[in-house]
Amino acid sequence: MTERTGDPSDLRNWQRRSDGVTTSGRLEPGDPARLAAIGVRHVVNLALADHPEALPDEEAAFAAQGIGYTHIPVPFDAPTRDHVAALRKTLDEVDGPVHVHCIMNWRVTAFFYLLDREAGVPEEVALARMTAVWNPLASDDPRAEPWKALLSP
Repeated sequence: MTERTGDPSDLRNWQRRSDGVTTSGRLEPGDPARLAAIGVRHVVNLALADHPEALPDEEAAFAAQGIGYTHIPVPFDAPTRDHVAALRKTLDEVDGPVHVHCIMNWRVTAFFYLLDREAGVPEEVALARMTAVWNPLASDDPRAEPWKALLSP
């Protein structure tokens, strides 16, 4: 992962991917302006809007900064390949730098692991990108079970 000067690297589990997409966990009220300042033109949120750590009125906060917004609510206990396809479709359709987030950046990194593999990224590279944030494949936490199933071939 490559950081640039001005990146808000203090965001929870911040990453800048080599393809220019940025990712993170939860966002706070000042973060839409910070993301606008580094050139983000579209935000994709994979978290549920009713999560206790969700940014209230997130879409309006980004609209106020001139940033497009897509919400793909992914229940942490029930991620599906349809959710991944929705992210892929959104990334294919939007212009400009994109920021994708959830609460911990776990949903996001798992989805990008799958998208990277579809794109032909070597397994060890895709896995390293995901495990820099979390590794559901090696977790004994029961909450990781639906993610293990999703990530399995």
